[in-house]
Amino acid sequence: MLATHKVAVVDLLQLRHFQAVARHQHVSRAAAELRIAQPALSRSIARLEAELGVALFDRRGRRVRLNRFGALFLARVQNALGELDQARQELRDAAGLARGTVAVAVETLRMITQLAAGFLADHPEVSLRLYQSPAPVMSAQLQAGEVDLCLASQPLAGPRLQATEILSEEVLLAVPPGHRLARRTSVGIDALAGEPFVTTRPGYWQRALADRLFGAAGIQPAIVCEGDEPYAVRSLISAGVGVGLIPAVARRSAPHPPVAWLHLDAPGCRRTLSLVWRTDAYRSAAARAFTEFATARAWPSDA
Repeated sequence: MLATHKVAVVDLLQLRHFQAVARHQHVSRAAAELRIAQPALSRSIARLEAELGVALFDRRGRRVRLNRFGALFLARVQNALGELDQARQELRDAAGLARGTVAVAVETLRMITQLAAGFLADHPEVSLRLYQSPAPVMSAQLQAGEVDLCLASQPLAGPRLQATEILSEEVLLAVPPGHRLARRTSVGIDALAGEPFVTTRPGYWQRALADRLFGAAGIQPAIVCEGDEPYAVRSLISAGVGVGLIPAVARRSAPHPPVAWLHLDAPGCRRTLSLVWRTDAYRSAAARAFTEFATARAWPSDA
């Protein structure tokens, strides 16, 4: 007599539910994102685990954590759902459907304000989703298929990425008005030894540039303030908290808050803004249109 084996029947909805719970590591938050009741989501995950024959999460109340089985399964689920989403979008494009969505990650939302306004004016049928993320999160979002494009001021880590340069500019040293260096036009990195330094947290381009410049000079920066909003740096410098690195376009954009500007005599003291995407993922018509619009436009002075 032949042995019979039970075949697990898993539907796409269960996989979407599992993906959301794995991302949030919390059932209630995942349920809110999915817009379903928390008990219904819990039952869906329980049925999935029963059909697979293994538990995918370690549970502590409504908080959950992927176990080793869940981590293995998530990698396959991400790939499968990513392929299905790309196929769906490819079919829409092939059918000539005008509507689409493009998801873009940026280091600061102010960077993309005018670009977004111009793009949506030219493409009112397209939905634009924006995420503010430091570089490591950008890379993860791109690899996971959560975003189509990244607008980054530093190279992103990861395989099969392509970048096109949008903007390249000098980065200046900004010091408070009345600072001992304020009357100078240029300064070497050695002159900043011991100077209170204002910058962003690791993951943002200002911090990466500062670490590289100070490291090349063999100097440890005296960081007195670090944050997640690059555009707050200038205000803090103006207030006398310290000195810091600011792109040259900011000097042209507005006189306030007031700071004194100096050229920094250090090789490679520049910022390069690039648009980055995956070469192994299907790019929708909406994503291609955004890429063409971003690369063709003249970038404003507050980029």
